[in-house]
Amino acid sequence: MNTFLLINTLAFVAITLYGFYLFGRVVATRVAYIRLGKKSEFDRDFKERLRRVGKIVFGQSKLLKDKKSGAIHVMMFYGFILVQFGAIDMFVKGLSPGNHLPFGVFYPGFVFFQELVTLMILVAVAWAFYRRYMEKLVRLKRGFKAGLVLLFIGTLMISVLVGNGMAQIWHGHEATWLEPVASLIALGFDWMSPAAAMVVFYIAWWVHTITILTFLVYVPQSKHAHLIAAPINVFLSKRVPGKLKTIDFDIDEENVENEEEISFGVGKVEDFDQFQMIDFYACVECGRCTDVCPASGTGKMLSPMDIMVKVRDHLTEKGAAVTGKSPWVPTYAFAGTQGNQASGQNEAAATVQSRSLIGDVITEEELSGCTTCRNCEEACPVMNEHVGTIIDMRRYLVMTEGKMNQDVQRAVMNIERQGNPWGLSKKDRIKWRELDEAAYIPTVKELKKEDKEFEYLFWVSSMGAYDSRSQKIAVAFAKLMNQAGISFAILGNKEANSGDTARRIGNEFLFQEIAEKNIKEFEKNGITKIVTIDPHAYNIFKNEYPDFGFEAEVYHHTQMLYDLVMNGKLKPQREINQRLTYHDSCYLGRYNGVYDPPREILQSIPGLELVEMARSKENGMCCGAGGGLMWTEETTGNRINVARTEQALAVKPTMISSACPYCLTMLSDGTKAKEVEEDISTMDVAEILALSVFVEEETKSA
Repeated sequence: MNTFLLINTLAFVAITLYGFYLFGRVVATRVAYIRLGKKSEFDRDFKERLRRVGKIVFGQSKLLKDKKSGAIHVMMFYGFILVQFGAIDMFVKGLSPGNHLPFGVFYPGFVFFQELVTLMILVAVAWAFYRRYMEKLVRLKRGFKAGLVLLFIGTLMISVLVGNGMAQIWHGHEATWLEPVASLIALGFDWMSPAAAMVVFYIAWWVHTITILTFLVYVPQSKHAHLIAAPINVFLSKRVPGKLKTIDFDIDEENVENEEEISFGVGKVEDFDQFQMIDFYACVECGRCTDVCPASGTGKMLSPMDIMVKVRDHLTEKGAAVTGKSPWVPTYAFAGTQGNQASGQNEAAATVQSRSLIGDVITEEELSGCTTCRNCEEACPVMNEHVGTIIDMRRYLVMTEGKMNQDVQRAVMNIERQGNPWGLSKKDRIKWRELDEAAYIPTVKELKKEDKEFEYLFWVSSMGAYDSRSQKIAVAFAKLMNQAGISFAILGNKEANSGDTARRIGNEFLFQEIAEKNIKEFEKNGITKIVTIDPHAYNIFKNEYPDFGFEAEVYHHTQMLYDLVMNGKLKPQREINQRLTYHDSCYLGRYNGVYDPPREILQSIPGLELVEMARSKENGMCCGAGGGLMWTEETTGNRINVARTEQALAVKPTMISSACPYCLTMLSDGTKAKEVEEDISTMDVAEILALSVFVEEETKSA
């Protein structure tokens, strides 16, 4: 027996060391691949970052948005952590028969708890198998590799229960309620001799040992690398959702040997920064991002998950070619893979390095389909930032390769020349005031001439200034500010474009030119507070202009109106007897967390019945206008705005509302496409509030 135990122990130590060696080697290669990327900027707000790890990683807050999948994951996540103590206990039993972890009087309770946890994990495994292979959720892959982890976990749990049952027979222990399943197994095999039970115990023990070490090696070279990368990714993710990186265009051309080396954006995988590369390895391949993507859901080529997976695989292969480190271990078992072959200085390495990131790995069609709505990021349980990755590649196409959709190119050229996407005259930017001459809408210049001051700059935006439908929103909001005694002014013909369209399309250079001019205008006029009806301008002024030296208090018009209504400065009076559903703007909601103010305003209006769509707030679907797509025609699949309108119509409203001129335009077009525009009106929150606040004299006297 002593000889057997010695051989058993030596074999255990050798295999365990080998397993940890392979694990360390895989992790080291992935770190080497990530280090190929550019260094990332990092702010040291550790308190906020640790709070986020606690909420998302240990609180599983994002996973629990899908209650079924979330429950399965919580059971596996905490169960697998807790069951490791049972695994250690089992190792002790095999290496030193008759002994166990030294928990003293607490050991019986520990044994009972471990058995419950083991059973819980088996239930989770069975449930996950059903969800993937029986229920066949569309977002989940169903190949052998997708289910391999379930096989690993199930084997680990069953081997523990079988081993404990055999240990009872081997050591002559009585059945106990502290180990109900193990006792049942022992009772079922009570005909076995202690020697036979010992053999079966060690078979189960070695199955458990080899499985757990195989799982250890498998994790970092599979999608389950998220077990390592996800907590790091959550900790490192941006504190301002959706905020884009700034490109430095100051290049010392004298130190650049080849002008062809000058590029902007991401044209090869090494151009991503290191934090983005952690995103790729953190991807769970759960499909939640693609499941909520408006482009994917309407038949476009884009799948956010596929973007992450394809770039990750490309990084792994190219990383192998550049560093010479084999990505797959044991190396001899995966000698035929492209990644391992590329790790040598050979033809395979040359083939991998010749592959173009944009074209061979990711298509231009995929990149152009993104509306930048961030629903993918909101749904992602590991805080991956898909939109920034896509826009970085767009930047390369636009600024380095000069490739752009013709419609988008026209809009960008118009913004560059006239400050608006239609190319209309700058001099006409102020004409919208003529819609209601009773409204007091002064320009900054006019107030200066009168030696008057103002508190807020009202940024009207190109939509509010030029689009005939959006002009009504601007007028309604201006009249409400007049009513509440808010001191404001507009820039008039001095107002330009916020630069959001140019930046999201990928023309960072034009955006920075626009931002610089706007900031000079703001500073010249002493602007410290801005209010706007445009969520895109609101987001970029609030979150991205500070990178260029301008900071101000920035408000969306619904935030201001909410305060005015709550403080009694605006009093809704007239009943608006409508059944209304509200559509959340992506740039107001997911980018800035403004969900309640518009709803509170609507609920304050007498007679208005507010009903929510199936997809609302954090999971609200995009209207299809973001990312510069407002200015393009959809040529594949279904129209996003029509799909969103259909979701609104499903709750049988008589009115659809939003708080964004882009969204309202898209939804209005959607009702026309569905031929219901005569029955269902589309109005901005400010317009509806104005209808209730401004009661006509005859209505008052009636």
